[in-house]
Amino acid sequence: MNFQKDIEKVLGTKHTKELVKKEKTEVTIPTKGRDVDKDYKYSRDNFYNLVNKGQEAIDGILEIAKEGDHPRAYEVAGDLIKNVGDVVDKLADLQDKMKKLKEVPGKTSMQVKNALFVGSTSQLQKMLSKKNKINKKNDTSK
Repeated sequence: MNFQKDIEKVLGTKHTKELVKKEKTEVTIPTKGRDVDKDYKYSRDNFYNLVNKGQEAIDGILEIAKEGDHPRAYEVAGDLIKNVGDVVDKLADLQDKMKKLKEVPGKTSMQVKNALFVGSTSQLQKMLSKKNKINKKNDTSK
């Protein structure tokens, strides 16, 4: 790591952490049999990955901000913390949406708020008079 020593020499610092190279991971998106559960799991995994990477970035930028005491570094750290918080909110929204999506098939509301009669006035009168006759018969039979 020759470049690291050159950087340390120019900056007048000593780097205590070793740089770790990560292998690139390839993301495969399923094309057949797309499923809500698979998409939910994929999105959830990505959100968790973003939160973890954000936490690592926050730790790094806070270390830089403490060492340099530069206001811009603290501003960047604040923005990064806000962004990670937004990702956590999106994760919570995703979970709420998934919960609602799974509840929909079992629950249906059968409340009628506005009933509309389509017909003529005479048809409405006939219907109401039949209903009145039925109600009177029921009342007398009690």
